Amino acid sequence: MKIGCVTEIKKHEYRSGMTPDNVETYRANGHEVFIQKGAGLGASFTDDDYRAKGAVIIESAGEIWAASDMIIKVKEPLEAEYPLIRRDQILYTYLHLAPNRPLTDALLASGAKAVAYETVRDAAGRLPLLKPMSEVAGRLSIQEGAKYLEGPMGGRGVLLGGVPGVPRARVLIVGGGVVGLNACKMAAGAGAAVTILDSSAERLAYLDDIFGQRIQTLYSQETVLEKALYEADLVIGAVLIPGAAAPKLIKRKYLANMKKGGVIVDVAVDQGGCAETTKPTYHDDPVYTVDGVIHYCVANMPGAVARTSTIALTNATLRYGLAIANNGLENAARADGGLALGINCYRGLLTCREAAESLNLPYADSGASWNS
Repeated sequence: MKIGCVTEIKKHEYRSGMTPDNVETYRANGHEVFIQKGAGLGASFTDDDYRAKGAVIIESAGEIWAASDMIIKVKEPLEAEYPLIRRDQILYTYLHLAPNRPLTDALLASGAKAVAYETVRDAAGRLPLLKPMSEVAGRLSIQEGAKYLEGPMGGRGVLLGGVPGVPRARVLIVGGGVVGLNACKMAAGAGAAVTILDSSAERLAYLDDIFGQRIQTLYSQETVLEKALYEADLVIGAVLIPGAAAPKLIKRKYLANMKKGGVIVDVAVDQGGCAETTKPTYHDDPVYTVDGVIHYCVANMPGAVARTSTIALTNATLRYGLAIANNGLENAARADGGLALGINCYRGLLTCREAAESLNLPYADSGASWNS
């Protein structure tokens, strides 16, 4: 199979879909690999690093799209890339279709076979290709939130861990999944007073077992969330419904009673955000203020630590990408039902149920589609 990796064109996206070691593995399995010139520089991988592992370096992204049977990326294609996607081409990347009708329409019109990292599941039903970036984003959310709590950044001037004789910052984490767990590790480690909300009693019990008396766990209900928001200095939005738009749990009306100079970091922004006031931002201008509350809503947070993120992501994606390359998408999906769940679009059909429901579009069962 001919496999291509192009430079990400999303604003301030520095990650790469492949490392030089990935190239070596694909080459060892008999595949050709095309890397766009400079594609790895943001993650500190040079063209020579890729060349040494057997990649062909091509300057033009268009040439790579045209020559490749499978394109491996990090972020969803942007409008400039829509015309480059062709029928039966395999696109293997994050897609986040639920809040993105234009991309969904473009993929359906192209007839491509689009596999979304964020909806692939393992044998235990977990999200193995979303997990590494959720871990990075969860940890970064506290790092970035702490920065914007500082006075010079417009925040309340609160130190997460306080000092003797001074109260610690109150951190509220909405959602106890992978993002929430990793945010909790960082916040508790910094000495903050942490509260974490989730709608799963089982998950709350797990978090309580891990952190004990260092954190407060609460069952998520509207009145509980509202009260916790008013007490918080830093709020982390860590809600996820795989493949679907994030629920708008943090209402605009709540902001009026939140602490002025407090911070919301909405990690769910890729799926539309869990705050009604969320809108995507970029690393060069990451925050805006609504009703005195600072919002940090960068849609590609892990891109800020691109080398760490690229290696962590590709450690997870390589196995599935290799299965697709070695066997073809259809055979790989037949052999692995969790990979089949990653097929979001297939030859003009929308095969992700959650995205179809969020966008009010017809849903087609992926298995029926590629078995027909």
